Amino acid sequence: QVQLVESGGGLVQVGGSLRLSCAASGDFVRIDDMRWCRQAPGKQRQCVATITSGGFTNYADSVKSRFTISRDNAKNTVYLQMNNLKPEDAAVYYCNADVQITTWAREFWGQGTQVTVSS
Repeated sequence: QVQLVESGGGLVQVGGSLRLSCAASGDFVRIDDMRWCRQAPGKQRQCVATITSGGFTNYADSVKSRFTISRDNAKNTVYLQMNNLKPEDAAVYYCNADVQITTWAREFWGQGTQVTVSS
């Protein structure tokens, strides 16, 4: 069984910063791509940042230059540094990972962490 556990959400003022963390645990061979996705009330879940196992990153236009995704492969942990937060960034943020388990791979999701941005 593989678990992804997020932490670091909370309440922040407009223009503020937060750092999210997501740690993977369980029995697996390796973790490939990791992502941060978010879902605001009434909206579809959207992935805003992706990082490969080699460290290549990709961002949604809405967060580019404000958010930074990184990972520590030794700790099986992915981070999301969020700066200059805007009201539209408020959402539940989910960690997502492509996990290789013996001879097969599966996508896993964390339980989510709430980010609230107050104006």
